[in-house]
Amino acid sequence: MRTVFAFPAGERADTVALLAGHHNGLYISIEDEGDGTLYVDWNQDELAALEKAVGHRPGWAVQIDISGRIDGTAEVHDLLDVLLADGGVAFDDYTTHAWTLAEIQDGTTVDGLRFFDFRTYRR
Repeated sequence: MRTVFAFPAGERADTVALLAGHHNGLYISIEDEGDGTLYVDWNQDELAALEKAVGHRPGWAVQIDISGRIDGTAEVHDLLDVLLADGGVAFDDYTTHAWTLAEIQDGTTVDGLRFFDFRTYRR
């Protein structure tokens, strides 16, 4: 299972409404820092990159899990086009970079990897 976290700039309720009926094949949940589920496996570098990009540590995020049975790249990109349209950042399993929507759409590379670039990472 691969995981992407999205930290949309908008309100939580608006994000929940955006998620209704979207993106079959992806497992989507809202994770909250308050119930201890959000930053469980995050390292200090990831948290620092998030706080620098957003200006604070967000209290919630959209967790997107992608089964290894599907590629998932197009589905994840489509979902992030919606979730990050008004700002925010996303994190994948392959870098500690806080990805903006523009970077994702432009195919920007960080440490030789694009966003959600599991193929290159595995090489």
